[in-house]
Amino acid sequence: MNQNQTYNAEVSGGYLWSPKSNANGGRNEFYINMQRARPGDLVFSFCDTFIKAIGIVKQPAATAAKPPEFGNAGENWDQEGWRVDVEFNVLDSPIRPVDHMDRLRPLLPPKYSPLQSTGRGNQGVYLASIPDPMANALIELVGSQMVVAQEVSEETSLRDRDDIQATTKLALVQARVGQGLYRIRLEAVEACCRITGVSDRRFLTASHIKPWAASDDREKLDGNNGLLLSPHVDRLFDRGFVTFRDDGAILVSDALPRDVASAWGVKPNVRTGQLNERQAQYMSYHRQVLFKS
Repeated sequence: MNQNQTYNAEVSGGYLWSPKSNANGGRNEFYINMQRARPGDLVFSFCDTFIKAIGIVKQPAATAAKPPEFGNAGENWDQEGWRVDVEFNVLDSPIRPVDHMDRLRPLLPPKYSPLQSTGRGNQGVYLASIPDPMANALIELVGSQMVVAQEVSEETSLRDRDDIQATTKLALVQARVGQGLYRIRLEAVEACCRITGVSDRRFLTASHIKPWAASDDREKLDGNNGLLLSPHVDRLFDRGFVTFRDDGAILVSDALPRDVASAWGVKPNVRTGQLNERQAQYMSYHRQVLFKS
């Protein structure tokens, strides 16, 4: 997706937004793609010639007013359009497609491509569909910056499996984005964010303790393999900057800047409540594999 005008608002806000049609009421393929987005779809955010973030679609498109934070961007757009909620991960080292076009050029879609053959963005393109080989190449270029790249590979394999029912496939895909049966089971185990104490579940993320990509089918759907976390805490936990002892005490990595820990209210050794036996097993994995000790 090309976000030159709206990158900051959309990525920080966790959404995509587009009008429903062109200014003259005509059909627009890139706005229609908003309706085609499904939970679990991968989104590459292109801005200022760089892919700066990668996101996972969380909810299908819904009618929504034009975000006020767009300001003067899209002055001629309708005030009502499509909104798609997305969980974005900003890349520490953005990649510049123009530097990799020998590899990417043969993989560009023949129609409605988001990129020119030079690697520059195509003007007028918003949300475009790209072929799987191109998506896989971009994932490889991003490398280890994002765990979700591993998850996408897992989901591709999941869709091809014939040893599980369609309902199970759906539950597993929903579990990857913290929804469906997995979230219901998790909410039966955890009541609030262990660090902030927020209990309003509209503002909490269902975070896997042992990552989705590393879990088997049972673990992906196990409510004990998770915590309800405020979004900023989820970011720290997912990246291994914080973890928990079995007694619930918070462990804070030395790699977490002190000013960030202070601003976000993260204090080491504060006890948040005993983990149950199954949670403790998953947390052992998190401490050993993910925590930046």
